[in-house]
Amino acid sequence: MGADAVQADGNVHACGHTDTGEETAVRRSHHSPELKNSMISRLNRIEGQIRGIKGLIEKDTYCDDVLNQIAAVQSALNGVGKLLLEGHMKSCVIERIQAGEDEVIDELLVTVKKLMK
Repeated sequence: MGADAVQADGNVHACGHTDTGEETAVRRSHHSPELKNSMISRLNRIEGQIRGIKGLIEKDTYCDDVLNQIAAVQSALNGVGKLLLEGHMKSCVIERIQAGEDEVIDELLVTVKKLMK
């Protein structure tokens, strides 16, 4: 999807924000192919790490070794989150502010608080 979404009624919204005629709007991201591929590759590696941790638990591996693997997965997942947050702030948030949708700041603050837990 491009930087803007064009609806059947001709309405264009920043950051893929689209009117559905219902009470809630459908929003879509528009990541570059490079960013999307990077995140997918990272998530595939994380998925493999998770399966590895499951295997360690099934084999009764020493707890400290499992905990270290869990910490590595959490770090990798945080890395994906940072990439996504950066892209979101540089595109979606800026576009929505420029479109007069200042409520995006409150949305972003709620999300950042969740990420920082």
